[in-house]
Amino acid sequence: MSGKWFSKFSSFLSTMTGRPVTFVLAVVMVIVWALTGPLFHYSDTWQLVINTSTTIVTFLMVFLIQNTQNRDTAAMQIKLDELIRALEGAHNALLDLEELEEKDLTRFRKHYEKLAQEARTALRAGGSDTDSPFVDNRDDGDEDRRSGKGRDGKTGAAV
Repeated sequence: MSGKWFSKFSSFLSTMTGRPVTFVLAVVMVIVWALTGPLFHYSDTWQLVINTSTTIVTFLMVFLIQNTQNRDTAAMQIKLDELIRALEGAHNALLDLEELEEKDLTRFRKHYEKLAQEARTALRAGGSDTDSPFVDNRDDGDEDRRSGKGRDGKTGAAV
């Protein structure tokens, strides 16, 4: 069974439920329900109407929102992967990162936290934070490039 109809339906419904008019309609329905309380003597059935209807709507909305969120997240990941792939100097090892195990994600996160700390320290010292991140091991010239020195130890391009 194809999920194409559900994707279209959930996109449409998400768009409709996210509009201000839908919120106003929901508020009006609650007000109407509250105003009918004296008419039904605030009976158990009167209370059951709002409880049941809000429970059903909430239950169905969970699946609708999750479907929409899953599609949006997948689309965003593909776009980010394309940016990484297309950007010269970016690390292709970061493609599809969300599929890695937690221990691998933690390793990447710690590495990038260290890079961020180094960049903040460099900024405080008047340096630049536009260095390209190195995911694995740095070569001998990395620190020199960060400080603006070449491999010959002098300021300028690497030799």
